[in-house]
Amino acid sequence: MDFCHGLDPLTDSWKISLPCTRAEAEALSEDNVFISSNDTVPTIVTQEIDEAKPDAWMIDIYCNKAPDTDMLRNILELSPSAKTAKIKPLVERLADEDWVTMSQRDLEPLRAGRFYVHTSNSRPHDDPNVTNICVDAGQAFGTGHHETTLGCLESLERLKRNGQYYRNIIDVGTGTGLLAFAAHQLWPIAGIIASDIDPVAIQVSRENAAVNGIATGSKPNAIRLLVSNGLDHAAIGQRAPYDLIIANILAGPLIALAPQIANAAAPNTALILAGLLKGQQSEVVHAYMRVGFRLRDVRVENEWPCLTFVKAREYGPAKTRQIIRSPLASDYFGEC
Repeated sequence: MDFCHGLDPLTDSWKISLPCTRAEAEALSEDNVFISSNDTVPTIVTQEIDEAKPDAWMIDIYCNKAPDTDMLRNILELSPSAKTAKIKPLVERLADEDWVTMSQRDLEPLRAGRFYVHTSNSRPHDDPNVTNICVDAGQAFGTGHHETTLGCLESLERLKRNGQYYRNIIDVGTGTGLLAFAAHQLWPIAGIIASDIDPVAIQVSRENAAVNGIATGSKPNAIRLLVSNGLDHAAIGQRAPYDLIIANILAGPLIALAPQIANAAAPNTALILAGLLKGQQSEVVHAYMRVGFRLRDVRVENEWPCLTFVKAREYGPAKTRQIIRSPLASDYFGEC
């Protein structure tokens, strides 16, 4: 399991490492950590380093400039346990690489129900009853190894097992496209849109779709990939309302997007939300209850809930759909 924060196709060669506890690693999921006084945006990867020691984790920070004194001081603040033990960050200069890709190269395959998620460095599962999905993160996030994505995969499969059938699906903040691919496997004749505010994520999703033999574009049975701030893209509005909406992003954007997501939903629309910590669940639930959703299921993986809602019948359908714009900044990249 790993957590990734920040997005920058890094080409220079600096890595700063510092041991931390699991709690300190999870705290970084807030994605609001101030790292440096310079103009670079570092990539932060936190990962478990010893399964026999559940509290043994590591923070690895990749950046394209040599870390200055302020940056090293701020990095040390990310791990109070290391600071208390007087452990200094380890600084390495590395060969030119895309370290977002490199940091995830050795991820082990993951099983989530019928789905077997692996990278191109791992062999697919040979069980004919297993659905293989090959996903390389590249410069986008969402390889399936974070508990939020795992929870979404399990929640999607639960809907399928319960006999739910969907014709019009959107994955908001698709990252690598994984959840859209899973929805396509479960409901192959559904129309599916996968959107992301980050154009790099959409390019990565297109490449991953090709690897998995999934068509993209506007033709029937193809996944339509769109760069969109929230649900702002005109094509998203034209396809609304959706009967299944998926959003695996962070708690803050989920709350901010609640009115826009509700506007794209019909009565009985299923909604799967993830990317929030357990302590943020109440605030997210209240935000969606206020706009007409009712909580139906909660799956928790190591303090990361995945919430399944259904739009209440008394809310809609509206005679005229409102135009509600995303409140997120246009350069916000918040996929977990």
